[in-house]
Amino acid sequence: MRAGWTPSLKHDTVAVVNFGGQYAHLIARRIRELGVYSELVDYEQVCEDYMRRVRLKAVVLSGSPMSASSANYSVVSEILKLGVPVLGICYGHQLLATALGGCTEKGVGEYGRTKIRVLTKDTLFESWNLEEDVWMSHRDHVSSLPSSAKVLALSENNVIAAFKLKDKPVYGVQFHPEVSHTPKGSLLLSNFLFKIAGCEPSWRPGDVIEELIAEVRRKTSGEGKVLCAVSGGVDSTVTAVIVKRAVGERLLAVFVDHGLLREGEVEETLAMFKNIGLNVVFIDAKERFLRKLRGVKNSEEKRRIIGEEFALIFKEIVEKDPSIKWLAQGTIYPDVIESGREKHSAKIKSHHNVACLPEWLGLKVVEPLKYFYKDEVRKIGEKLGLPKTLLRKHPFPGPGLAVRIIGEVTEEKLKIVRRASKIVEEELQGAGLYEKVWQGFAVVSDSKWVGVKGDSREEGYIVIVRVVESSDGMTADYVRLPYEVLDRIASRIYKEIEKVTMVTYAITPKPPSTIEPC
Repeated sequence: MRAGWTPSLKHDTVAVVNFGGQYAHLIARRIRELGVYSELVDYEQVCEDYMRRVRLKAVVLSGSPMSASSANYSVVSEILKLGVPVLGICYGHQLLATALGGCTEKGVGEYGRTKIRVLTKDTLFESWNLEEDVWMSHRDHVSSLPSSAKVLALSENNVIAAFKLKDKPVYGVQFHPEVSHTPKGSLLLSNFLFKIAGCEPSWRPGDVIEELIAEVRRKTSGEGKVLCAVSGGVDSTVTAVIVKRAVGERLLAVFVDHGLLREGEVEETLAMFKNIGLNVVFIDAKERFLRKLRGVKNSEEKRRIIGEEFALIFKEIVEKDPSIKWLAQGTIYPDVIESGREKHSAKIKSHHNVACLPEWLGLKVVEPLKYFYKDEVRKIGEKLGLPKTLLRKHPFPGPGLAVRIIGEVTEEKLKIVRRASKIVEEELQGAGLYEKVWQGFAVVSDSKWVGVKGDSREEGYIVIVRVVESSDGMTADYVRLPYEVLDRIASRIYKEIEKVTMVTYAITPKPPSTIEPC
C-alpha cells in the first residue's frame, strides 16, 4: 500500500494499473478475494523501482473513461519490460492492442449482458463453455489486432472480445470479469492468477493486524494523543481497537450523537463499547446538528454541514486538550474512491470522514483501514475478537439518516425514516435474512401520495424500502425478497407510522444507482 502500511515481501503481489475506470478498485478487490494481494498503481507512476518493492507476479490494466487511440503508449512498454503476465480489461484491452500495432475505433458500443463465443482453447478460458454471458461497458473497440496477437473470443456483435500475444502471457479482454454480472469472471481471474501467473494465495486480511498496529504506533510515535471518532459501526470500532492497541492510554475515543442515528442505536452502542473495554467520551449534539440542517435540501450540502460540525466538535475538544495531535478515522476503500480522493476517480458523493475535514482542524490524520474493503475489515474485526453482533451489523453512513431523507431533514421525516428502517431490519431478522443481505433500510422524500386511512382522505409520505446484496459496497444488486416479507414490511410501515400512505421497493442495482439515495 502506498503512503503508510505496506505488505511484506512474503505476499505475491498483483499490480492493478489504475486508468480511472469505475471498476478499477473492484478488480483489486476481486483479486484479493481469491487470496492474492493486490494494490492499485497510478498509471503515471508505473516504474521498475516500484515493482521491485513487492513480489510482483502479474499486472492488470484497468478500464478508463479515456480513449486508447490518443493514449501515451510508453506505459505499455514499461509494463511489458517487467516480464510478468499482463491482463488488460476493457480500456486496458484496447490500450494493449493499440500500443502493439493494432487499431481501436469508435462504434455504437456494447453495454450490459452480452454473449461471447470462445474461438480458441486457452488457459485463460479453461472451464468456460464455448458460449458464455459477460458484462460489457464500452464504446470504443479493437477493430484489428497486431500480427503478434491472436483472437481468443468474439462478442455476439463480432467485436473482438479477447486476445493473446502469440508468444507471451499477455492478454486483453473487452468485457469485465471483475463484476458479478459476468458469471464466470472469477474463474477467468483465477485462471490468470494461478495457472498463468503462478500466484500463491497467501493473502488473509486477518493476518495483518500486528502490521497495522505497528504502523499506527510508528506514525504517531511521541506526538501526543490520538482522537478517534467512533460511531458504533464496524469500521470506526475496528479502527479504535487497533489504535488502542498501538497507543494505549494516548487514545481518546469520542462518540457523538448527531441525532441522526437508528432507533435504539445510542444505547446499544454505549453498551457495546463497555463490553469490549473501550472507554469513550459521549457527546449529545442532537440539537446543534439538527439546527444547522434546517432548511437545507441539497444532499452534498447536508454532507458538508455534518462533516464540518463534527470537525467543530473535535476542534472544541482539542482546544481543551492541546496534547491531541492526531485524528484516527474509520475510512475504508469505497469511502476514498467515492469521494474522488484517488487520482483519476470521479467524485460520486462526499464522505464526512474523507472529504470534508477543514485544514483549520489542525490535526494529522491516521487511517489504518483506508485500503481495505468492508468484508476485509470484518475479518480483521473477527481476529480482534469483536462481537458478532457488531461484525454483522449493516453498514450505516456517517451522516446517518440525513442521507436517507431526500430534501430537508425535518423532525417529522426523521421520525418516519427512523421507525421505518427499524421495521425493515426487524422483518429481515424475523425472516432469517438480515445476515444474508448487505443492507436493508428505508428512505423518505418530500413526495406525497394520496391515501385513505380511517375512511377519510389523507395525503401522506412515500417510503422507499431498499434492500441490497453486495460483497464490498462497490457494486450491488437489489435482493429478490419473498413477497410475504415485502408484504409484512410494507403493511407494518403504513399501519404503524402516521403520515405514510405509500411504500415502494427500490429495484435498481449499483451501478447505475448508488446504494444510499443521496
